[in-house]
Amino acid sequence: MLKAVIVDDETKALQSLTWELTNFSDEINIMASFTNPIEALSYLNSNINVPDCLFLDIEMPTMDGFQFIQKLNNRDFPIVITTAYNQYAIKALKNEAIDYLLKPIDSDDLNDTIEKIKKFNSKNFSTDKLEKILLNFHSNQVQKKITINADGKLLFLHNEEISHIESDGNYSTIFLSDDNKIVLTKKLKEVNEILPPEIFFRIHNSYIVNLTKVKEFYKAEGYIILENNQKIPVSRQKKSDFLDLL
Repeated sequence: MLKAVIVDDETKALQSLTWELTNFSDEINIMASFTNPIEALSYLNSNINVPDCLFLDIEMPTMDGFQFIQKLNNRDFPIVITTAYNQYAIKALKNEAIDYLLKPIDSDDLNDTIEKIKKFNSKNFSTDKLEKILLNFHSNQVQKKITINADGKLLFLHNEEISHIESDGNYSTIFLSDDNKIVLTKKLKEVNEILPPEIFFRIHNSYIVNLTKVKEFYKAEGYIILENNQKIPVSRQKKSDFLDLL
C-alpha cells in the first residue's frame, strides 16, 4: 500500500484530493495532510517514515511548492504537483516532479498518476535491493574493497588503486594509481570515515594518503613523495603520528 502525504493551503482542495484518493483505499494510505507548508516540511524532514509519494500544491503562503521541494532533505520519493494553473508544467518537470495534475483533479488523470507512482517505486525498490546485495557482497570479501558512491553509481576499489585524496571545500578528489580521478560531493572528513585506517592516513587537513604509496619522507621540509612523484605536505600536528605509523 502506498503511503501518501498531501500539502495544499486550500482546505477545500485538500479535502477534495483526500476524497479522490479514498477511491484508491486499497492502494493508498494518507499518512498526513497539511495546509501549512512549514509544518509539512518539518514533518517530512524529521520523520524517519518516508512517504511513497507527495501531492504538493504550488501557490502557497510563506513558500511556494518549488521552494518547498528545494528545502526537502530527502527527495527519493515521487512528487506530484497539484495546481489550478497550467503554466507550471515545465517547471514541475525541471524540479523532477513525477507528474502534474490540474485542479479540479480528474479521476482518470489521478488513476494514471497512481500507476506512475507505483512504477517509480517498483523501479527504485529493485535498485535499492541490488545496491544492498552489492554492498553486502563486497563487504564480505576476504580482501575488502572500498565502496565509493559517485555520480549515481557504486564504485568498488581495491586499496592499491587509490594513491591519495585531496580536499576542495565540500568536494573531494580521489587520485587513482592509473592517473584517473574521481570527484565526490563529500568533505574529506566523510571520505576518511569509509577508508581503512591501517592503510590510509589523513596527513594534512587537505590530504589523505595511501601509506603503501609513500616513497620518500623529507622530515625537515615536512613533505612526502608518493610513488607517482606527487608531493604532499605533512602538517606539523600529524608528523609524529605519521612517523609512528611508518
